[in-house]
Amino acid sequence: MASTDARGTATRDGDGPLGAGVGGPTRALIEDRTLRQDRWWLYPLTTFVVFSAFVVYATVRAFMGSRYYDSPYLSPFYSPCLGDCVDGASDFGQPFSWWPLSAALIILIFPLGFRMTCYYYRKAYYRSFWLSPPACGVAEPHAAYSGETRFPLILQNAHRWFWYAAVVIGVILTYDTVISFRNADHEWGHMGLGSVLMVVNVAFIWAYTLSCHSCRHIVGGRMRHFSKHPVRYKLWTWVSKLNARHATFAWASLFSIWLVDLYVLLLASNVFDDPRFF
Repeated sequence: MASTDARGTATRDGDGPLGAGVGGPTRALIEDRTLRQDRWWLYPLTTFVVFSAFVVYATVRAFMGSRYYDSPYLSPFYSPCLGDCVDGASDFGQPFSWWPLSAALIILIFPLGFRMTCYYYRKAYYRSFWLSPPACGVAEPHAAYSGETRFPLILQNAHRWFWYAAVVIGVILTYDTVISFRNADHEWGHMGLGSVLMVVNVAFIWAYTLSCHSCRHIVGGRMRHFSKHPVRYKLWTWVSKLNARHATFAWASLFSIWLVDLYVLLLASNVFDDPRFF
């Protein structure tokens, strides 16, 4: 219903001034939350359940501080392992050996920060967790919206800097994948199921990282004439093609990280032996 506030400004109950947003004077005064007849709630509900499950799993694993390494496989949650790590897990030394908590808590802030500030993930959790809005054509329950101009959402602007960190993490995970083709005696020529899973994981990680909107802007942004920068233009076209599937790579890499860590956990727990192809 329409009404007026203390200053006489026309408003619609719960929607703020009629001069902005869903309460604008050109918008229909519809009392229903939405007129959509499809199952619009399915996407935000699925996203909420999957993301919540991943967050719970990742939190438990991060604080476990154990069963993250089974030679030659290192869980991506603990890579690089810079704290007080088990023998064989630290390929870059242990500069934080004094750290009293799990080694995963030293490094996870960087890949987590990259995903939390990702443009696709913003859409996903804005809709699924904050209901802002839950779907297209569905009114959000919030009376006010400040965008990403205040804390904590202003931190989303750090996405580019987390992208640089994500590239470093990608290089390290690639290194972990390469050395997964060694056996327990560090001899080359090993290939187990874990090696295959790590190859798939690092491929999705790079696809997700390089398809990022920030990467697209870094390689092709701030150019007035593409013709004068043929190399950057070619890179920009490649990244643009990947960018069209950024959401797909975001989901795929999330599941691949989950799967590799679970696989290493099961191996380290002696649930089964790593099937080897040669």
